[in-house]
Amino acid sequence: MDHHAPTAAPAHIGTVEHYRWLHGIVKALLVLNLFDALFTLYWVRSGHAKEANQLLAGLVEEHAVLFVLVKTTLVCGGSWLLWLKRDRAFAVVSIFVVFLAYYGVLLMHLSYTSRMIRALLALR
Repeated sequence: MDHHAPTAAPAHIGTVEHYRWLHGIVKALLVLNLFDALFTLYWVRSGHAKEANQLLAGLVEEHAVLFVLVKTTLVCGGSWLLWLKRDRAFAVVSIFVVFLAYYGVLLMHLSYTSRMIRALLALR
């Protein structure tokens, strides 16, 4: 008698409709990442901010296209790996957490942009 019987494969945690929504969230995450890259380029190159990620700080200041390419590639790669594991709760939660983080970053960029515009208009 075999006491080490194989365990059942984990059940899928979502339906086709759930995965369609999740795919949309991943696509939105990638767009948010691109907006973050573009805002970051502007703020750093205009002297209003510094890149927080030390691995990318040199690139943002010296090689704009390479910065966007590396940042986009890293986020696309991570998103792809999470998408491959989308039938696991950890991957789904991670996708949502990263999406919310980038959404929060976009809100910070927009808030800062709004403050800068108001300050410029006040100088008139």
